Amino acid sequence: MDTQKKYWFPAKKYGWGWSFPRCWQGWAVFVAYAASLLLLNHFLPLASEQATRLAGVGVFTIALLAICWLKGEPPGSRSGQ
Repeated sequence: MDTQKKYWFPAKKYGWGWSFPRCWQGWAVFVAYAASLLLLNHFLPLASEQATRLAGVGVFTIALLAICWLKGEPPGSRSGQ
């Protein structure tokens, strides 16, 4: 049995954070995030409800970061070595 943990998001080779997803679950999260931003843009045009729109972007981004934190490799500063 494979006991190694499967990460949805690999750590970046350089810098801090995560890179693009490496499995379908990660891609599904990434596509859902992009779709949520597009839907937010569609239902709240730029000229109206800017505070609500900004709050929505913040909520979706925090959710994406939380999922990356839980399902991604531990982030840390890397120098590509």
